Amino acid sequence: MSETIKLTTAQAIIRYLAAQFIEIDGVKNRLCGGGFGIFGHGNVTCLGEALYDHRDVLPLYRGQNEQGMGFAAAGYAKAHLRRRFMFCTASAGPGTANLLTAAALAHANRLPMLMLCGDAFLTRLPDPVLQQLEHFGNPTLGVNDAFKAVSRFWDRITHPAQIIQSLPAALATMLDPADCGPAFIGLPQDVQGWTYDYPVSFLEERVHRIRRQAPDAAEVADAIALLKTAKRPMIIAGGGVQYSGAVADLTAFAETTGIPVVETIAGRANMLNTHPLNIGPIGVTGSNSANTIAEEADVILAVGTRLQDFTTGSWTAFAQDAKIIGVNAARHDAAKHMSMTVVGDAKLALEALASGYKAPDSWKAHAQEERAKWNDYVATNTGLGNGPASYAQAIGEVNRLCDPRDRVVAAAGGLPAEVTANWRTLDIGTVDVEFGFSCMGYEIAGGWGARIAQSEQEPESDTIVFTGDGSYLLMNSDLYSSVLTDKKMIVMVLDNGGFAVINKLQNNTGNESFNNLIADTPTATTQARVDFEAHAKSMGALAETVDSPAGLEEAFKRAKAADRTYVIVMQVDPYDGWTTEGHTWWEVGTPYVTDNPKVAAAHKDQESTRPRQRKGV
Repeated sequence: MSETIKLTTAQAIIRYLAAQFIEIDGVKNRLCGGGFGIFGHGNVTCLGEALYDHRDVLPLYRGQNEQGMGFAAAGYAKAHLRRRFMFCTASAGPGTANLLTAAALAHANRLPMLMLCGDAFLTRLPDPVLQQLEHFGNPTLGVNDAFKAVSRFWDRITHPAQIIQSLPAALATMLDPADCGPAFIGLPQDVQGWTYDYPVSFLEERVHRIRRQAPDAAEVADAIALLKTAKRPMIIAGGGVQYSGAVADLTAFAETTGIPVVETIAGRANMLNTHPLNIGPIGVTGSNSANTIAEEADVILAVGTRLQDFTTGSWTAFAQDAKIIGVNAARHDAAKHMSMTVVGDAKLALEALASGYKAPDSWKAHAQEERAKWNDYVATNTGLGNGPASYAQAIGEVNRLCDPRDRVVAAAGGLPAEVTANWRTLDIGTVDVEFGFSCMGYEIAGGWGARIAQSEQEPESDTIVFTGDGSYLLMNSDLYSSVLTDKKMIVMVLDNGGFAVINKLQNNTGNESFNNLIADTPTATTQARVDFEAHAKSMGALAETVDSPAGLEEAFKRAKAADRTYVIVMQVDPYDGWTTEGHTWWEVGTPYVTDNPKVAAAHKDQESTRPRQRKGV
């Protein structure tokens, strides 16, 4: 008989997590870095009891909002290149429901996050209980079932023995390069406290390693044959390059072959800004240089990218007859748009694709000439005094003043485009632009999670968050979390008086400004602006407001020297100062019938580019 130990379900879950480790480059670390938790009646009595006993090895960070906790867990996982994760625990009902958006963000970005959420009583004896969502014809259906659409792994524990199978399966999903994403485990309130005689072996220390799937030899051979026909090849480097640890391999492959490299939003900081083969970011939020060579490329090696529409210009960025080789650990992503697939780890695939092929020198020179032009544009675009105060000028000043290993975080609104286009990478893996789900509110919460990860890896570096006033107002409470936990961030609040980038889209499609800028909100009876500086100070942060980009230098130096989270506020122009170059077409739905001649003209202009859209050939 194997040795057993009687534990509650909650106790066994936490003991199991505490015993899981991961080996990275020969160094062993705890796989779960701890968790984010807000307690309620659905998780405090049982799961809370178990977490208290493990508070030293699984630190629990108290968030202010469950959605923010999920964003912080995503920021943490990104900073650790998906090799470590945090759990989030929420109570039954609205606490758990608040995690839905964060789970969707983690799913879209292929990020590991474990959700341990309260659920209704399995026995149903006290039903209906506080916050229970009842479905009259299906008593098994509740709020937690909504997570099936936004989780890579989903389970509801109905017996304590289930976790012996469920927890390893959840971890296997979160660590799988192809299937990585959030895992959800529903914990009925009664089952959390039920006991079982668990095998001691289940709770023993285990060391995990990330799988490196070797690509199929036949797929590699086909890809090499196609690549050798290329006269104008191009590499698209996505976020998967960093997750694979293949940055050096990508650079070596590019240098050996002479193939120009362009970066996706998730792949920013795969190469240094100064590398001669870095031709810039591609797509809707890209650069003229990358988009020019993308239009001309005949063979495209897409490495570690899911080829979303901002990368492909809604599939207008490439020539109709261009051939794509999809290198990806996930078959689903490798095969997009009828690509020739190389399914496997990016590092191993790049090693296997080495064949002695060299791109024509004239093509490389052409790409570098285009990049030189783009460098000149960025220098002008980010320069002080270049028009009214703008995102680009603020980005340029911070870029000039920050340390190479500082981590930059941005998300929704206009800043992802402005950071992607204008940021000049100083060191590898230092840019986190969340545009997989383009989620407002990620900025400060995700920055908090990234700062926690940085404090474990390189505490001397800073986390720099760029956020607009809209995202700040949506979710700012983790400024307080960062102060409480001594996880300093530098937060740039660039106030343009509302949702200016959507107002720009509204105007660019012929529509009048309506309900985006505060000035154009018909139900607003005042034009009072928020005092972001005072608000940040009320949560314990240090803060100041600067009148213009010229004032950023000294303010940023003060922020650098500060001992806690520091917020710098600056107003920017909502209409002028946008980066106008570097954009591909982007498909948005416009009215086919309208009485507004400006909207009709904009629709005609929008549709004029559609013939360039690839049909999958």
